[in-house]
Formats: sequence, structure tokens, C-alpha cells
Amino acid sequence: MKLHELHDNPGATKPRKRIGRGPGSGTGKTGGRGIKGQKSRSGVAINGYEGGQMPLYQRLPKRGFNKPNRKKFAVVNLGLIQKFIDAKKLDTKSAITEDVLVESGVVRRKLDGVRVLAKGEITSKVTLEVTGASAGATQAVEKAGGKLTVTATPKAAAE
Repeated sequence: MKLHELHDNPGATKPRKRIGRGPGSGTGKTGGRGIKGQKSRSGVAINGYEGGQMPLYQRLPKRGFNKPNRKKFAVVNLGLIQKFIDAKKLDTKSAITEDVLVESGVVRRKLDGVRVLAKGEITSKVTLEVTGASAGATQAVEKAGGKLTVTATPKAAAE
């Protein structure tokens, strides 16, 4: 294959539609905008405008609430912890804390704390110290002969 033989797949690129280039082009004169009116002119921004009628998004009632000071936890599954233990990136002899999880790369950053969930299996005997854990995760760790300690967040202790 030579450089001049390279070509894209058929139909991969379409030529640009050249609008307003005379009557012979088929899109001359008004350029596909019709005749007169707001939309035929430049600088139009009427998304969601319903001709003076109350727009749909304003007619519908407001729902829900986003708590401004809600806690955002870094989530980690038991299966992932086990995978890192098998890959010798986590040491089961010492306690696995949130800082250890961040250093090993299991979680990228702590945020408001680390929460352990029960997805996947854990077979190693581990001692975990985290901010939060689901009931299933706690049972799974204890079933494997380990211990899961849930510590209070520093922010919650200060309140």
C-alpha cells in the first residue's frame, strides 16, 4: 500500500452543504430558512420558547432537593480489595486503612471517607478500618475471619 492509495471508507465523509450560493445550488436565496420571521434572521435563540405561552418546564412542579452539604464517599467493593491482595499490592498482615487504600491505588481519593460494599468475594483474613460499610460487607469480612471497623468521620466527630 502506498500513500496515494490511502482512502476513507465509502460514505464516511459527506461534503459540507454550501448554503446561500445562488439559485443553481438549490439552497440559494433564503438558504433553507423559509421566508421572513424570527427564525429566518441571524442571532435567534428560542429554545423552550412557546410563543408567549407558559413554557412546559415552568408549568411542571419542582421536585426533589439536593443537599448542599451531603457527604460524598469513595466506594470500594470487596472483590477489588481481594484482587489487590492477590496482586500483592495490599498487605494483609497490617490493618488496611483508608490511607493505605489510596496509596495502593484501590481508590483515587478519600473524599469524605471510604465506604466498603459487598460486591465480589473476599477470601483473605483482613483488618479493615474505613468510614462506612454495608451490612453485607461487614458479614463477608467476618465470615472470612477478618474484622471490619467503621470509624466516625472527622467532620462528623467535630459536629
